[in-house]
Amino acid sequence: MTVATGVGSWPGDDAEDYAEAVRVVLGEVPELPYLPELPARGAGATMVGRTLGMIGDLGFDLQPAGWRLTDRPGVDHRRAKSLLLQDLDALEEQAQGLEGAFKIQVAGPWTLAAAVERPRGDKILADHGARRELAQALAEGVADHLHDVRGRVGAARIIVQVDEPSLPAVLAGAVPTASGFGRHRVVHPPEASDALEWVLGVAGPEPWVHSCAPGVPWQLLRGAGARGLSVDLAVLDAGDMDVLAEALDAGETVALGVVPSLEPAHPPTATGLTEQVLRWLDMTGLDPGTVSEQLVLTPACGLAGASPAWARRALALCHEAATNLSG
Repeated sequence: MTVATGVGSWPGDDAEDYAEAVRVVLGEVPELPYLPELPARGAGATMVGRTLGMIGDLGFDLQPAGWRLTDRPGVDHRRAKSLLLQDLDALEEQAQGLEGAFKIQVAGPWTLAAAVERPRGDKILADHGARRELAQALAEGVADHLHDVRGRVGAARIIVQVDEPSLPAVLAGAVPTASGFGRHRVVHPPEASDALEWVLGVAGPEPWVHSCAPGVPWQLLRGAGARGLSVDLAVLDAGDMDVLAEALDAGETVALGVVPSLEPAHPPTATGLTEQVLRWLDMTGLDPGTVSEQLVLTPACGLAGASPAWARRALALCHEAATNLSG
């Protein structure tokens, strides 16, 4: 059957909001709930800060320009770790009896390398050795995080979603330098694939990669070990659709982002979303009855900027449309 889930981020800025987010996620997308992220709580709760909190072998601290690699964990790095543990405690308290599938999210190695600075400034992306070290430390951190989550929830399957919004810019040499006047050199596909393989290789049997940016190298991600591709349907081109069709043909998962992350003037209906997905399948030449179990419906991207009411409605619409496709 087709199921629904969310991308990751959620509105809210305190512990009470987080507990409510967990309740909503468990209720609205019960077939594939996920660990919410509330970035409005501060730097340690953003996609980058949260993932740095999973890494134990390297130290980081928060500077005016953002996160920076340091000799030892700074106070903000320790806070990020503590906040993640608090969130896992909240999940464990509410997810008793969870038996099916569950999803967690981490920032990918290239998004981290494009966001975090070296000790002496500029991004880790500028240093071949540093970006390799970061990717390897991330892989170890993801393995430890996955082990922790498995010990807290009874889900039979835990899916790790690796978020790589910066990957297209990294491959295109479009990430700005610290001065803003230059761009970091292109990272070539073999190196990009190697770093992704380290992370995806420890992420269980069905790791996903998510990006709602245009120009994502989906075939490279499949080659690096991704067994699920999470996309924004609105930004796909013909080449992307061919790769996604190949993935579905190969028995892999495709998560289609179909509901706007921010409430539009004219919100979609579940019936309209169902028809949209069926049209997309028709364009790719795929039989809905054959691939429906490999499809997942999601919002187009994260919901951090949405109102709580729309965030809840977005998940509900995904669930309703998924149920229609399964009927």
